[in-house]
Amino acid sequence: MTSIQEPEPVNVQLSRELERRQQQARRNLMKIVEGVRYLARQGLALRGDQKESGNLSQLLKYKATGAAELTSWLKGPLDFTSPELQNELLKVMANTIIKEIVSEITSMPVVQFSITIDGTQDISRVEQESICVRSVDADLQPKEELLEIYQVSSTTGQHIAKMACDVMTRLQLPLSQLRGQTYDGSANMAGRLQGVQAILRKEQPLAVYYHCGPHCVNLITQAACGASPLVRDAMGLVHELGGFFNQSWRFKLIFQNIAKSEHGSTFTSLKPLCPTRWTVRTPAIRSVLNEYESVLMALEEMASCSSPETSANPNGFHGTFLKGNTLLCLLIAEDLIGDLECLNTSLQLRKQTVSGMLEAVDHVKTSMQVKRTEEHFDVLFSKATAVATKLDLQPIQIPHVRKPTKRYTGQAAAHIPPDAQSLYRVQFYNALDTVNTQFIERFEQAGFHKLQ
Repeated sequence: MTSIQEPEPVNVQLSRELERRQQQARRNLMKIVEGVRYLARQGLALRGDQKESGNLSQLLKYKATGAAELTSWLKGPLDFTSPELQNELLKVMANTIIKEIVSEITSMPVVQFSITIDGTQDISRVEQESICVRSVDADLQPKEELLEIYQVSSTTGQHIAKMACDVMTRLQLPLSQLRGQTYDGSANMAGRLQGVQAILRKEQPLAVYYHCGPHCVNLITQAACGASPLVRDAMGLVHELGGFFNQSWRFKLIFQNIAKSEHGSTFTSLKPLCPTRWTVRTPAIRSVLNEYESVLMALEEMASCSSPETSANPNGFHGTFLKGNTLLCLLIAEDLIGDLECLNTSLQLRKQTVSGMLEAVDHVKTSMQVKRTEEHFDVLFSKATAVATKLDLQPIQIPHVRKPTKRYTGQAAAHIPPDAQSLYRVQFYNALDTVNTQFIERFEQAGFHKLQ
């Protein structure tokens, strides 16, 4: 006689069905999490103008191809791809990464770290401060990590210092183990009394402050170019030409055709100067110098075939580039910025040390002092004269200089350079002297020597 199997209790069946649905929801939710993590890792936007056209929605549709379970779950009554959920997932991932970074620092036998803070405004003019932490691992390899970007209501030293202390407290990074702080040279950051570095050093005297080395080099380059008005104006001309090249498709096409006929496919395009970083302007200057003849021919053709309204810019550029003075000033600018750009690149290396940085600075200072000779400038002037003769440019001559008023000169006659070579030699020496003075002011920091 066969026994009749009793049916499972209703509560057991409900529990099993609930467990099955939970496992199904967990599998599908993990696929959404993986999609969000992939897009975040690649730096891609999750949402588009419309939800269905966003990257996350399209990625999930691709993953749901042939997966009936995911397809039906995405069409369910609950929306697990809403913008609020996406932001929550991103926040959870960010907090997890930050905890891992802090854990690596605090797990060392001796906890020591330094911080870097810099601020800027976003597109909506909201001030935001980024804070980075630098430490070394067990193999003494330096590591730099961005922790987060914080919105601040004020940019005073008190507010930013309070923000830095709050961040370290929240992340359980002890202020007592802070050993270094790096900012720019603005008063609210580097001030001796009310700056961020002074406020933090009151709490932790071992937190040595030093001005960011690459930022110092950027300021030195800016001061050197500003010391010679003629060089400054020539660089401004390069910037305007690069902007005109990007804005005018006709000029770009004319220039490319001429450059290809002269150099083949090895020509370099024109580009404007970087508006903030002075130490990356050498490529833009070199592109104009390397394609000087092509630039002249393209500007001349552009001015001749354009209407009177659109020919003013190319005609003005052509007249200025026809002057040998412009060529000489660009050669001087390239000679000045080239070494400073190499120094800036070396200071940005992740494994750069303070001793290596100061050694590189001394090397560049020596090279700049070597350039302050008549022989070196005569080489630049001879090169400019030879190129001007080859391209049939106007000879290098003394520009019109406005005479100073008598209250500055008195009864004495105003100084007039005997020739153009003497005038530009003084301009070149003035820029080199500015570089030397700026090196002393920027890199003779107590923090550098303490760390060394």
